[in-house]
Amino acid sequence: MKFFFLQRNKHGRIIMITWLLLLSLSTTSTQDGQENSVLRCGPQNVTLDYDSFLLKWEDDPSCSVIRDGLVYELQLLTADKPVHNGEVVVTPAQIGSTHSWKWTSHLPSQCARHSVRLRSQYNNQSSPWMQKMLPDQGEILVLPRNQIFKVGSTATFCCTVPDGESIKTMFLLNYKGANVNATKISEHVHSLTVHLDQESENWSDVICEISKGNISGASFHASYPPDDSDLQCETRDLESIDCFWNVGRAANEHPAMERIYQLQGSPCINGHSGKCSQKVEVDTVERNWTLTATNRLGKLELCDRANLTKRVHMVAPEKVAASTVNPRNISLKWSWTVQKYSNFNLTCQVDVSDGDSNTKVFQTENFGVGLTAAVIKDLIPHWDYDVRVRCGTAQHFWKWGDWSKSVKIRTKGDVPDALDVWMKVKEDQTVISWKVPLANQSHGEIFDYKVSWAKTKEKNQSNQTNVSRSNHSLTLTLDPSEEYMVTVTARNINGSSSPSTIIIPRLNLEYVSDKSEVKTSWISGSNGSFFLSWPVSPNASCGYIVDWCPVFGNCTFEWMKVPPNRTHTTIFSKNFEDGRRYLLSIYACTERAPVLLQRREGYVRETKIEGELFKLKNKQEDSAVEVSWEPIPLEKQTASIHGYILYYQDKSGDVFNVSTDDPEATSLTAKNLNISTYNFTVTALTAVGLCGNTSIIVTLNPLADQLIMLTLISLGAVFLILSVSIIICYRHWACIKHKVYPPIPKPVLTDQWLTSPDEHTSHRLHFDQSHYSEVLDVPKLYDKFRPPQPVVSQDYKTFTFSQTRKGYYNKPLKKLQPCLTLPTTGLTSQPGLPTSPINGVFPNPSYNPSYSLVMHGEDREFKSGPEVHERIPFIRSFSGYQPQSPDKTFTTAELEENPESPISCVSTYILLPQKTSN
Repeated sequence: MKFFFLQRNKHGRIIMITWLLLLSLSTTSTQDGQENSVLRCGPQNVTLDYDSFLLKWEDDPSCSVIRDGLVYELQLLTADKPVHNGEVVVTPAQIGSTHSWKWTSHLPSQCARHSVRLRSQYNNQSSPWMQKMLPDQGEILVLPRNQIFKVGSTATFCCTVPDGESIKTMFLLNYKGANVNATKISEHVHSLTVHLDQESENWSDVICEISKGNISGASFHASYPPDDSDLQCETRDLESIDCFWNVGRAANEHPAMERIYQLQGSPCINGHSGKCSQKVEVDTVERNWTLTATNRLGKLELCDRANLTKRVHMVAPEKVAASTVNPRNISLKWSWTVQKYSNFNLTCQVDVSDGDSNTKVFQTENFGVGLTAAVIKDLIPHWDYDVRVRCGTAQHFWKWGDWSKSVKIRTKGDVPDALDVWMKVKEDQTVISWKVPLANQSHGEIFDYKVSWAKTKEKNQSNQTNVSRSNHSLTLTLDPSEEYMVTVTARNINGSSSPSTIIIPRLNLEYVSDKSEVKTSWISGSNGSFFLSWPVSPNASCGYIVDWCPVFGNCTFEWMKVPPNRTHTTIFSKNFEDGRRYLLSIYACTERAPVLLQRREGYVRETKIEGELFKLKNKQEDSAVEVSWEPIPLEKQTASIHGYILYYQDKSGDVFNVSTDDPEATSLTAKNLNISTYNFTVTALTAVGLCGNTSIIVTLNPLADQLIMLTLISLGAVFLILSVSIIICYRHWACIKHKVYPPIPKPVLTDQWLTSPDEHTSHRLHFDQSHYSEVLDVPKLYDKFRPPQPVVSQDYKTFTFSQTRKGYYNKPLKKLQPCLTLPTTGLTSQPGLPTSPINGVFPNPSYNPSYSLVMHGEDREFKSGPEVHERIPFIRSFSGYQPQSPDKTFTTAELEENPESPISCVSTYILLPQKTSN
């Protein structure tokens, strides 16, 4: 209507405009900027960031007249539909400045069409809406970009492409989260939702790939808000405050997430290290001390309430030094850089360490107001120490202060400590041994040792000798029936040590000789050592002594002493060897000689016994084989033997075994074996397994043994039968002779054969019958030597005989028993003819009907086969010699010297002349 009024009254236009201006000014002045109920104060210079969806604006200059403040109303539209409303309150002080508003959508702004409307309100009046739309992008976009999210939240990313493009895929890069969900909103828009369950190591990416192969992406980071804890504040110099806290898990996060720390509202330099210091005026008032930590995801506030005078953390002492040095104590002094410490009651610790190994020896504590000195006692003479000091308040102790710098101090020298002495007695030899003094016991270089000994009943040490410092034992020859006292001292530049005394008992004491009452038991080592325990002994007034040495070889013994209140100990030694047997002895230390309590024997660690250790032998008895071996020497027994096993295997491969649990056994027998070749293996059963395997191959042949036994039995039977036969024949010889050799018929002899002379008279024997009745003397029979020559008449120097008839020969005599004596009963002899002492049958070599003589034993008569007729001479033959040619003449000497004669005792052969026919 105003417009219409102006058109209808053109000529009065100037007048009306003037009136309207006046009216307008009047309305504005009376209603504070209102005209027709429309507020002219509103936003200007409105901008919208599509990456972070941040809206910024400024106030219209007309808003400066507002004194009570105003409110901006905001409305977010998605796809031209309102989805969110918000307000921004502007105080009078903020009018004229730049205002901002940020909104976080579950979808990025480009996932749908977004716009923002903004207007101001004042006294229920509103300015017109001002709308701001995000511009359309003609490129591939992944939103939001460079966003920081809190761990545990869910983030949604959107990929948009222009018309004519399509999305192929969306995926994460450089993030380990697995809870990912991709959604297709349209052909041009896809979304990717990620549950951020862990912190990003750095920036992570969301990648969008389109069908043509082009890609685009957006970066994000997942982190934590500040999570520091446990704030504590203290003072060191009573002029400043030091606060400490535990830095949270995101201390080394991405630079975009750097935390800002403030103590009592003042920035902290290097607050990420968990420490902040400020100069303050320290008093006795208890107050709150506040620390704030802020990053892009949040803000944290920590508080600590304290009276700093009760939380004094002292600085380190300065100028620590030794004011006095003695062999066994040191006086220390130091100073303070904080003068206010002199008003506090202090407690100080002095730490003493070994100067070489830096091992803590002990600590001492001292108390005093403004303490600056201390005394260290019980030190080792001639020893290097490292000393340091720290202090704290004694009344309101908060914590120990810092350690001072270490100071090296050497104590003065002193005489050596008393030696640790022990002994071993064996018959009349006593070995006195002492442990080499350690550096902390010698208190200087040892010059030598002095050993003194005497009988205990004597008052003075009657014998002594010096031992060089390189030796640590002395062997004495003492009277076994006497008790001795031995004293050993060590000497250095400062003097001699206190004497160490030990009593050597008489050999008839239990300690040495009576081993039957103290039996040796077994012990097993563990972890390279022996653990020993024993019952309490009432005699152990000064404790116990345990010594040990190898069972075999040189017994270089070691020992240790145990206090009286202990009955167990663990023995370690650098000289222990695996697989070596040791003898351990436990003694009670008394005021006199030590008393043996127990003995143990064992290995610190058993090892496998070497192979081929047994020296095997075998013995076969029927179908059994006994395999034996020599006992294994102790020096080769690297493990305790609990028994033995004998394995044996035949050609078929079957394996059998026999065993024994007797460690002293030296043989095992395999029984019921077949005729075959066996491989026998002997092995020792130990705690570390089967050891010392040694094999031997044995071939069994039981039939050969039986044949030998059968042969021996047969020979024995034959011998027995022959013996019995000989005895029977001997006892019944006359009967057997009569049955085997019946009597020979009597020869028919005529007197003419003896008396009628003929031309051969010179070749016949003439007997003087006057001597027939004479008794024959029995001559001696000579064996292996020439017998006496018979006496023969000059007329009968030779004998002539002729060959017997064919087929009738004299049989040789069996070997005669030498040197037999014949009986003389009933025997007659022609003088000058030799006689024979031989018992037996004498064949007649010249007479056909086998004329022989039979000789009986010594106690029997001597009879001829045919009775000797009167005027017929008695002829004896000494041999079975058979003449081979007739008419051969032999002299008696030739017969005697015949080397081929089998007769042992021979004098001559006497032959009867053969009767010849004229």
